[in-house]
Amino acid sequence: MTTEYRIEKDSMGDVHVPKDALYQAQTQRAIDNFPISGIPMPTQFIQALAYVKQAAARSNLELNLLDGDIAHAIIDSCQLIIDKQHHDQFPIDVFQTGSGTSSNMNANEVIATLASQQLGRAVSPNDHVNMGQSSNDVIPTAIQVSAALSYHHQLAPALTHLMAILDEKSAQVEYVIKTGRTHLMDAMPVSLAQELQGWKTQVEKAKQGIEHALENTCALAQGGTAVGTGINADPQFAATFANNLSISTEIPFTTSDNFFYNLSSQDAIVSLSGQLKTTAVAIMKIANDLRWMNSGPLAGLGEIELEALQPGSSIMPGKVNPVIPEAAAMVAAQVIGNDTTITVAGQSGNFQLNVMLPVIAYNVIQSVELLANASALLANKAIASFTVREDNLQQALARNPILVTALNPVIGYLKAAEIAKKAYKEQRAIIDVAAEETELSREELTALLDPAKLTQGGIAH
Repeated sequence: MTTEYRIEKDSMGDVHVPKDALYQAQTQRAIDNFPISGIPMPTQFIQALAYVKQAAARSNLELNLLDGDIAHAIIDSCQLIIDKQHHDQFPIDVFQTGSGTSSNMNANEVIATLASQQLGRAVSPNDHVNMGQSSNDVIPTAIQVSAALSYHHQLAPALTHLMAILDEKSAQVEYVIKTGRTHLMDAMPVSLAQELQGWKTQVEKAKQGIEHALENTCALAQGGTAVGTGINADPQFAATFANNLSISTEIPFTTSDNFFYNLSSQDAIVSLSGQLKTTAVAIMKIANDLRWMNSGPLAGLGEIELEALQPGSSIMPGKVNPVIPEAAAMVAAQVIGNDTTITVAGQSGNFQLNVMLPVIAYNVIQSVELLANASALLANKAIASFTVREDNLQQALARNPILVTALNPVIGYLKAAEIAKKAYKEQRAIIDVAAEETELSREELTALLDPAKLTQGGIAH
C-alpha cells in the first residue's frame, strides 16, 4: 500500500511525514532514528504529558504570556489527549533519546496541529505549546505525574481492595486452626486468620511505603527548564503550573525546592520503584503461600482448595493448577526486574541531566499497572474464593509432635523432646504419648495442648 506524504520543515531541513499524521518533522525523525523495540511510550505517560502541556498553557495565559485564543486552543487539544484520543499519533519508541526530547516534541507537534485546526491559524510547537518549558523539565515532570496518577487511579484502589478481601476472609476462617511452619517444617499452631492477617499487614506496610515515597515524587521538576536555572520561564511559572496541575488532576502537586535535583537525578522515582519492589515481594510471598497451601490435592499439603479456573494440563486429564498465584508471582518477578532497570537508569544522571528518562517512565508505569492488576486478581480469584480442607488440617494438627513445646514449662525441654521423637517415630498423637510418659492427667494434657489456646501465646499452666 502506497503512503501519501507531505513535506515538513525543521531546523535541520525537509522531512517526509505521512499526509494525515498530526505530528510533524521532529517526531518523524525520531520514528526513523529509533526502530528498536516497537514499544511506544505508555498511555499513562502520554496522558501525563498532555496534563503538563495543558497546565503550562493555563499558567502562561494567567501570566499574560500567551494569547487567549491560542492558549484555549492548546488547552482544548490537550484535553482530547487526556481523554485518550489520538494516542496513535505517539509512535516513538521507548528506546529513544535519553532526555525524552523526542516524546516532548511529539506532544508539542500533535497538540500544535490540533490547536491549529481548531483555531484556523498556525500554533507553534516550540513557541506556544512549549512556552516556558524544556524537554529537560517536562519529561521528569511527566514521569512524576504519570506515576502519581497511575498509583492513585490503579494501584491504591487495588491494594485497598486486597486488604479488604483479606479482612473478610480472615473473619470467615477465624475458627480454623492449622499447623504453623518454619523452615517448611512443622511448627506450633496458628490460626488461618492469623496467617491471612500477616499477609494483610505486608500489603498495608507496602502501601504506606509507596505513599511516603510519593511525597517526593509529587514535588515537580517543572520550572527548571534546560539545566535547573529556570531560563526562559517566568519566575512565577513554576508555582502557577503546580497549582493548575493540582486542580486538573486532583492530586496535590508542589514545586520542587531544588530543580537541579529533579533534572540531574531520578532519586525520587528510584525510591518509589524500591517501594513498588517491596510490594512485589509481598505479592510473591502471598502467591507462593497460596500455592503451597493448595498443593496436592492428595500428595501435597492440601490445606485449601483454590477455585478451579481452567484445565491444568494438555496431557493429564483432571489436573487443575494454581494459575492466579502463578501469574501474580511472575508479575512480582517482572516488577523486581523493573526496579533493577530503574536503579541502573537512575545512575545515569550526568551533570545536569539524567539521560535514561524514557526507560524509567516505561518501567515505573508498568510496575504500577502490573501490581494493580495482579492484586485485584489475587483478591477476587484466589483469596476470596478458596475453600478450607478442614479434615486435612485437623488430621495433621492432631499428629503434630511440635505441640509438645507447650509442655516445656511443665516437664522441661529434654523430656518434651523425648516425647516428640517417640510420637513422630510411632506416628501417634502427641497427647497419647504424653499421657504415657508423664504424670499429667488426660484432662491436664487436653488443656495444655489445646491448639486454639496455643495460638494465643503465653506460658502453659
